[in-house]
Amino acid sequence: MSTNIAVTYNTFMNNVRAKEQIKSLMALNGVTMKQLSEMLTHKIQKNYSVSSLSQKLNRGSISYNEVMLIADILGFKVNYERKEQNEII
Repeated sequence: MSTNIAVTYNTFMNNVRAKEQIKSLMALNGVTMKQLSEMLTHKIQKNYSVSSLSQKLNRGSISYNEVMLIADILGFKVNYERKEQNEII
């Protein structure tokens, strides 16, 4: 796989993961996109529409800070774990 294709593929996979992870957290909490956008609006004091949130998730343009904020709002935190030596690529 060439470098450009690998970067594009990795970026795509990370975006899919963010979208799926956020949707899973929403489902676990019984929160709709409308409710989440309202919670974001309240938390950051800036209008956050359902369509804006949905587009960011679908395009994969959601920022790391937004993912962290959403996790916090939904009662979760993001943890990092060191990989086992045989998992490091």
